[in-house]
Amino acid sequence: MFYHDDELQFEVEVEEPNPKFAKLLQQAIGGAEGEMRVALQYMFQAFAVPAEKQDIRQFLMETATEELGHIEMLATAVSKNLEGASDEAREAAREDAVIDEMLRSGQPRQALSAGLHAMPVDSNGNAFTGNYVVASGNLAADMYANIMAESTGRLLATRLYEFTDDPGMEDMLEYLIARDTMHQNQWHAALEAIGEHRPVPNSFDQEKENQEYNYTFMSTTREEREEPDQPWTQGDAPDGKGEFSYTPQQPGGGRPDLDEMIDEMHNEVN
Repeated sequence: MFYHDDELQFEVEVEEPNPKFAKLLQQAIGGAEGEMRVALQYMFQAFAVPAEKQDIRQFLMETATEELGHIEMLATAVSKNLEGASDEAREAAREDAVIDEMLRSGQPRQALSAGLHAMPVDSNGNAFTGNYVVASGNLAADMYANIMAESTGRLLATRLYEFTDDPGMEDMLEYLIARDTMHQNQWHAALEAIGEHRPVPNSFDQEKENQEYNYTFMSTTREEREEPDQPWTQGDAPDGKGEFSYTPQQPGGGRPDLDEMIDEMHNEVN
């Protein structure tokens, strides 16, 4: 169950409304690196946590709920940048050919379908998709996915920061970037708390793996090359269960013997 407090998580002010920046902010809402992605990702991960790990479930749900608050902040920012924009600001936004095309493809629907408010889409107008969400049911795998999600989210926020000189937008982004810093670190801490987890999943009996290739780096260059003397080609593997090696060759499995099946399929079609 969720309860909504009619107050933003952090202040959102726009001094100089900018429709171009509103369009860019949509990526932080409904894009692959956006807040809708992480809110749903953490939530669905929490749904899969067993009852005996209630602390992890709460941990995920609290962060998911925080991300919902970030969506609200960004949606407010989009509205303020669209609704208050002067005709001069709208026209100036079109001076950039790339931005002009973005506005041509997305701005009409934002006005017609949403009344100059935020939408669950990315900066190109593509609808948000649940395909962005990673919730594997394995805590370690999910924590790695969360680190990646927060890393790309922080990267997006820092790029947005470079696109604005509005003090209010800078304040909002400085807050969101700070939260990305915290979230990256908390997922790393969670991985450490989980303990031994590598390789993921670590429940599979590694003796069943092909022991010749489970710690071997395979070069796929056409011309055979000498061992590159890199951390992933020699020395102990990070999981402490094997030692890296290098091979310039593939095992080799011969040509696929599919002629009979192809002929049969061809005859059925014709």
